[in-house]
Amino acid sequence: MNREQSSVGDRIGKAAVYVLLGIWGVVVLFPFYWMVLTSFKSYSSYNSEFVPRFVATDPTLANYRDAFTAVPLGRYFFNTIVFTVATTAVMLVVTVLAAFAFSRLEFRGKNIVFAFFLSLMMIPNELVVITNFVTITDWNMRNTFWGLILPSVTSVFYIYLLKENFEQIPDELYKAAKVDGTSDLKYLLRVMLPICRPTVVTVVILKVIECWNAYVWPRLITDDQNYFLVSNGIQEIRENGFGRENIPAMMAAVVVISLPLVVLFLIFRKKIMSGVMRGGTKG
Repeated sequence: MNREQSSVGDRIGKAAVYVLLGIWGVVVLFPFYWMVLTSFKSYSSYNSEFVPRFVATDPTLANYRDAFTAVPLGRYFFNTIVFTVATTAVMLVVTVLAAFAFSRLEFRGKNIVFAFFLSLMMIPNELVVITNFVTITDWNMRNTFWGLILPSVTSVFYIYLLKENFEQIPDELYKAAKVDGTSDLKYLLRVMLPICRPTVVTVVILKVIECWNAYVWPRLITDDQNYFLVSNGIQEIRENGFGRENIPAMMAAVVVISLPLVVLFLIFRKKIMSGVMRGGTKG
């Protein structure tokens, strides 16, 4: 009898968990559903809804066409791809080398320097925006790709994540490689990076998402359309393309811009989870 009661209790507990997760899933996904739904509503239909409708009675693709014709959204996509690829590539080189230095090399004051690096994580990014803006302006890099890229080529969190991952590799491998005459760079490229590939892939994906969603810095450092990113394009549609009332066109642009990130996450979601867990587990 006790076993039957225990079994019934377990089933009720699992059912309650699934119900709560289902409710939470609906809450999380509803804004995305509303965004896609609004993008298929015509301008007149959307503005005539005194009570919001949860289905599109007269769906249209005109908003997607308008999103690309009102502003040069295609050019902004190209600029964003250049910015994302270049920033991620430079960041990966800087981060990997820094993580290797902190995890394997011995030099005076290493622990103090690393502690200082970690303390920088407590400083909000908004506090350094003004300093970065003054620096980039003094270097005459406003309205350039380098002005967009340079402030984003390093990350203390990613250095920490890779360092913790590198330190899980046994020291014996490093000592054996040094006995064989292997250089530090060759050991990093041929041993450490292949072993830590899940974490490296995670860092790359997270950085790509960060660059793709960048808004404050690109908006601040560029006022030339030739260097606008997709995030600037949404605001430009709102301000210059249709005025402040055409929400369906803005939602269409947001759907188009969000789609690459959604696909990227769905493809690599397991690698992201395993990479974060691997980097956060030591021993």
